[in-house]
Amino acid sequence: MKLNKPLILASASPRRSDLLTAAGFTFTVDPSNIEENLDPSILPLQFAQTLALQKAANVAQRHENSIILGADTIVVLNGEILGKPIDNEHALKMLTALNGKTHQVITGFALIDTDTKRTALGATTTFVRFKRNTTRELENYVKTGEPLDKAGAYGIQGQGGKLIQATEGPYDNVVGLPVEAVIAGLKEIENSI
Repeated sequence: MKLNKPLILASASPRRSDLLTAAGFTFTVDPSNIEENLDPSILPLQFAQTLALQKAANVAQRHENSIILGADTIVVLNGEILGKPIDNEHALKMLTALNGKTHQVITGFALIDTDTKRTALGATTTFVRFKRNTTRELENYVKTGEPLDKAGAYGIQGQGGKLIQATEGPYDNVVGLPVEAVIAGLKEIENSI
């Protein structure tokens, strides 16, 4: 999709960059510097969208005549949001909780046109079922270091994919960005000009 304005990705996530590049977008990366604080009173879908909007708004202050894309991916098990683990022990605890169960991965995204101030918000949910992995398999995965910067302590596109039995919904959403939904949001903003 060819945009009329520069696209700015408000995220340092290499996975989001890879997904946008694969979809044919040209963009600049300018990560937001907001604190990702978990508010337990907000529903998970709302939380992901709110954080995505905060990230986009933070970066929008630094750019003129651009479209800013903010995103936030969360893992939800039984209504509880699992953030990024603080250490290996915490990662193992999260993976043990997810083991053999189905959870939701929600990616909220926000688009802001810094010129017109138009915004588009969205969120996509994918259901992910973990295999029943042994404790040793989970421990070995934690030793790879991969879980530490990922919501829910796993990366489906990496070695964490071996822990997964099935997914229902967009795979790219679990990686970190529901590209089809983002494209629909971009069309919404572009057509409103």
